[in-house]
Amino acid sequence: EEQLVESGGGLVQPGGSLTLSCAASGFLFEIFDMTWVRQAPGKEAEWVSGIREGGTAKYYSDSVKGRFTISRDDAKRTMYLQMNNLRHEDSGLYYCTRPTTTVEGPFTGEYDLWGRGTQVTVSS
Repeated sequence: EEQLVESGGGLVQPGGSLTLSCAASGFLFEIFDMTWVRQAPGKEAEWVSGIREGGTAKYYSDSVKGRFTISRDDAKRTMYLQMNNLRHEDSGLYYCTRPTTTVEGPFTGEYDLWGRGTQVTVSS
């Protein structure tokens, strides 16, 4: 069974940091581009970041550029999202997602696999 499992969310104060992880199983993780998507209560899902297979290219939304860093470890079948200088507006449920097409910049396409998400709450 193909599966994505996120972890690492939590409660953090503004300006703090968190690192999210996404463990993949049931498919050849290393040949896929991967992405992070987040959703705040009452808002639509928002693409946050994407990484090409092999980590050859990385992309970020304007709202997180310079603060978040995406990475992957194909040997561990795991993707990461290092989040620094967190803001209230970064709060939401963060999903690890597998896009159906190549990620070549800000991604607006479809996803065929989602994790259950990990909650990030930025609050003082």
